[in-house]
Amino acid sequence: MRLGFSLGTLGPVAATHEAQLTLAREAERLGYDSVWASEGYGVDPATTLAWLAAGTERIGLGTGVIQVTGRTAISAAMAATTIDRVSGGRFLLGLGASGPQVAEGWHGQRYERPLAHLRDYVAVVRTALDGRPVEHDGPEIVLPLPDSRGKALSMTVAPVRRPLPVHLAAMGPKAVALAGEIADGWLPIHFPPEHVAETMEHLRAGAALAGRDAAQVEVSPMVMAMVDDDADYARDLIRPMLALYLGGMGTRGVNFYNRLAHRLGFGPAAARVRDAYFDGDLGEAMEEVPDDLVDALALCGTPARVRERLESYRKAGATRVIVGLNAPTVEDRVEQLGWLAELNA
Repeated sequence: MRLGFSLGTLGPVAATHEAQLTLAREAERLGYDSVWASEGYGVDPATTLAWLAAGTERIGLGTGVIQVTGRTAISAAMAATTIDRVSGGRFLLGLGASGPQVAEGWHGQRYERPLAHLRDYVAVVRTALDGRPVEHDGPEIVLPLPDSRGKALSMTVAPVRRPLPVHLAAMGPKAVALAGEIADGWLPIHFPPEHVAETMEHLRAGAALAGRDAAQVEVSPMVMAMVDDDADYARDLIRPMLALYLGGMGTRGVNFYNRLAHRLGFGPAAARVRDAYFDGDLGEAMEEVPDDLVDALALCGTPARVRERLESYRKAGATRVIVGLNAPTVEDRVEQLGWLAELNA
């Protein structure tokens, strides 16, 4: 099982491109197979990865993830092709549907039939990446526009890797099945290893529907990580970000991370975190995240426990674990990268 590294978008470390390059280079030196840039709060992952491509040599460069309401499928295909070319064939295209808060509040797009949109989007991206004229007649995307002056166009450049891998962020059963059906990789977010194992049945069902072997689909859980001999200290560094995801990454009625916590048996705690967050009490929201919820959703605690959890991900079927770091300084994160690489060896 390989390791990937997610840069994140929040905090002074994540906001500094020089720090991001330092960490990407260290991950490359340690043998991490990929570094992933996320999208949100003003940070564009494609631009970030183009910057990292120039300063690294071997490590894979993934979007974790591009939100499909934020750019057209053709724009995503052009960004993917450009980064793959400037990096010498190292790009990994991660896509996700996001949720109504981002789609409607940030991008001004209705959040309706997200899986149908995602299916159409991937089909258009793949047509463009293959260099074929882009014609698509789906329920969500129609190209060229009917009764218009447009015509089917083709890309004039191609990515180095053909086919270029497409990964889908998916949490619910239908979304996971879609990843199994049409994607090269599945990106489960905040899934404990036990839930990865349970959800694999939906991935296999989707793959079977397409006549594919589910083993062809890479499984890359994205989890927050913090290793320390003091397990309570490790949890305390994870807790603020979990409170943000459970409380602020969505609306009061639609928050996919909060729903995940409910499915895992943490419904009352997740509801308290959400309510405190929407009441404006961020301190209380963090306090309402119990230790066992941190332990479930994050790769967190003593070196022995983290090694054990990494092994659990491997047994669950993960081919790669993508770690997001919460340590406060660049130096601390460099240390965490080294610790995690050693524990996964």
